Amino acid sequence: MGFYSKHIFPRLVELSLGRGPVRDQRRAALASLHGHVLEVGFGTGLNLPCYPSQVTRLTTVDSETMLPGRVADRIARSHAPVQQLRLDAGGRLPFEDESFDGVVTTFTLCSIGEVAAALAEIRRVLKPKADYVFLEHGRSDDPRIARLQDRFNPITKLIGCGCNMNRPIDKLIAAAGLRIAKLDRVVMPDSPRILGELYRGVAKRSDA
Repeated sequence: MGFYSKHIFPRLVELSLGRGPVRDQRRAALASLHGHVLEVGFGTGLNLPCYPSQVTRLTTVDSETMLPGRVADRIARSHAPVQQLRLDAGGRLPFEDESFDGVVTTFTLCSIGEVAAALAEIRRVLKPKADYVFLEHGRSDDPRIARLQDRFNPITKLIGCGCNMNRPIDKLIAAAGLRIAKLDRVVMPDSPRILGELYRGVAKRSDA
């Protein structure tokens, strides 16, 4: 990681995605979780204060470590024990099939290179009937906004450390063999609409 991606970009994320309205969206997204949960794309731990008390253990994976002092402070204040793991270059989750009572991604699917493979791994480690909970920004259902997203996506990828603003999150999840049980579409307040189109929902294995 370069200086920008390791030190500056995480602080920009904290400012934009750690504030009140977005924190409320995180709490709403995570509300159904319980037991042993896996968070893919842990970042700086902004979800930690938002997990319900029914979550008794949290395992996290990320390909990078960002703002370690801030992360350590959030982990120390977590009500549930937290285990942090680094994701290897292959991208395969280091867990047995059907290991978790729930899996979480928040503002993560936009920047994963092989997003279809990542979602297939999420499906693999979910227990039958467990929830995959997601809160992601992505492609607008307004054609005019979607065209703007396509136009400016190369710039966003450059300054956003690989972030894609135009991914159709619901379609990607469904294509991975996950059935969307609940989906809310909202626009993030005080944010340009090309960046603020949110997908908040719950999916389950399609065979469950």
